[in-house]
Amino acid sequence: MQSGLNEHLSRLGEIFAARGDFVQTLQFMQQMSDNIIKQLLGLPDWEKAKVDLAAIADQTAYVEYYRWLTYLLILILDLVICLAACLGLAKQSRWLLTTMMVCGVLTLILSWASLGADVATAVGTSDFCVAPDKFLMNQTKDVVSSDIVHYYLYCSQTLPNPFQQSLTVFQRSLTTMQIQIQGLLQFAVPLFPTAERDLLSIQHLLNNSEASLHQLTALLDCRGLNKDYLDALIGVCYDGVEGLLYLCLFSLLAACAFSVMLCAIPRAWRQIANRDRDYDDIDDGDPFNPQSRRMTSHHSHQANMHSFCSYSSSMGSQTSLHPPTQAVTNAPLSEYMNQSALFGGNPRYENVPLIGRGSPPPSYSPTMRATYLSMTEDQIRHFGEDFRA
Repeated sequence: MQSGLNEHLSRLGEIFAARGDFVQTLQFMQQMSDNIIKQLLGLPDWEKAKVDLAAIADQTAYVEYYRWLTYLLILILDLVICLAACLGLAKQSRWLLTTMMVCGVLTLILSWASLGADVATAVGTSDFCVAPDKFLMNQTKDVVSSDIVHYYLYCSQTLPNPFQQSLTVFQRSLTTMQIQIQGLLQFAVPLFPTAERDLLSIQHLLNNSEASLHQLTALLDCRGLNKDYLDALIGVCYDGVEGLLYLCLFSLLAACAFSVMLCAIPRAWRQIANRDRDYDDIDDGDPFNPQSRRMTSHHSHQANMHSFCSYSSSMGSQTSLHPPTQAVTNAPLSEYMNQSALFGGNPRYENVPLIGRGSPPPSYSPTMRATYLSMTEDQIRHFGEDFRA
């Protein structure tokens, strides 16, 4: 504006050299132009503010995206480890429990680390949110004056606009210059037709300057910037801090859950080991184990044979003292042996008298022995039938 206006004014001064009133008008316009330039130079030098808020917003969105993705992966990992630990406990798999215990230790360390990072970020953000205005004023005190920063931070109707004086002088100067150009176009062009081109160029330049003035006034207004500032504060100090607190709670719950799991897995391991040892101890007497049934049957058969032999020997010695009247059997012994072998198990002697079996009754005593030996064959047969019934 300054260079173009000075060029046209110098050319018009040569054209209007014979008319002093027109030259005086051009000098007045030069003064208005210098006044406008002076007011514009009085505005703050924004080139010193090297902070790019758009770049900061893009970086924040980039970090937030990867932060969200990281916590989502941590949540999935925690769920997988918990499900695998439950599966290991259900299947009583030691290698699966060992693997999950190692993964649980790593996840526990990661949970405590994320909790520390979230707490540190929340504390730093809370410190900023306690007095954000003071923090911004301290950061910009060497770049912009405090009254301008205060005007944008609070944007109150009672606060004076620090740019109001400069914008008012700019507007009045432009208006005065446009009035002077209109007078010259009306009175000087009929006398100096060659001055019309320069006067129209100055008028076009003043119109463009007025449009730029309106744009500058809108940009310097505090309402738009203050609204963006308040929205940013709400997003950081309310939603942001609340989100950080939720992340801290998630990390704390995950750390506590994995601590409980790491304490419970060794106890479950010991219970599994004790249960296996108990199974090994009772395996020989398990009725559903074929090997244990065979061993039990074998031991009982040996015990019965030993008892039978010992009792037969004792009965042999007794028959030498008290020989029986006659051997009473309804069927040969081999028949009962064959029947027992056919159905499996030890030989059964249901139809054989007690003397022929060689199996004394329980609670065997000398008195019962004498009573038993004094019984007749018919009494013994009736006793066996009653016993079978």
